[in-house]
Amino acid sequence: MRLPLMEAKSGGGGIGDVYVGPIKLKNESIMEKTTLTVLIYEDRPDLRASLEMLLGGLPDLTLAGAFPNCKNVAEEVRRHGPDVVLMDINMPEYDGLYGLQIIKETRPETEVIMFTVFEEEDKIFASLEAGASGYLLKDTPPMKLYEAIKDVILGGAPMSPGIARRVLERFKKPAAAHRHSFHLSKRETEILTLLVKGYTYKRISAECFISIDTVRGHLKNIYTKLQVNSGTEAVAVALRHKIVGGE
Repeated sequence: MRLPLMEAKSGGGGIGDVYVGPIKLKNESIMEKTTLTVLIYEDRPDLRASLEMLLGGLPDLTLAGAFPNCKNVAEEVRRHGPDVVLMDINMPEYDGLYGLQIIKETRPETEVIMFTVFEEEDKIFASLEAGASGYLLKDTPPMKLYEAIKDVILGGAPMSPGIARRVLERFKKPAAAHRHSFHLSKRETEILTLLVKGYTYKRISAECFISIDTVRGHLKNIYTKLQVNSGTEAVAVALRHKIVGGE
């Protein structure tokens, strides 16, 4: 069952098991919270109402507000202190990319999931490089949207399958003559490649025949070497410097 009125501009399924990133160590205190505070930015009244109905009825989420654009985003984020923001991109006056930038300046610890119909590379990579923690299309089933909100708090970076494929396609383009390795080991490079493909740390564990704790250890080392704090930041650095290549 899909959330009413949540239609993408082109076809496609839900996000499935496509996530990027292990547990993030910088935000451990939030994992002790029993209820997460969520804000919604969506200009369509019908979809905004549907999201309010869905998220407002979940016992472990507190929907603190839903807004038609990002005109007052700094004030709203300071007032409500959201753990997670669902952010549309195309909104009148002040759009989602503007809102994302302001949120990261105002309250960097807030996780922002872009929730949009746009599948264009410029929107995807502009969002990731500006600090978005996930990128979901509006055909995402309600349960997967809920799972994505919970997952992003644990350090994951949920992506719709088509978006994860776009990220991977970037690696299939001719690479620069010299790549910056960041002194990653062979195993770290392998794990970073799977991260770019959209694997969860559980799937990386199965693919590499290692424990989840070992995956987390490798990812912690990767984050340190890349000087990042999350899966999406690692993907952005990998894309920018062509650290790994597609098959």
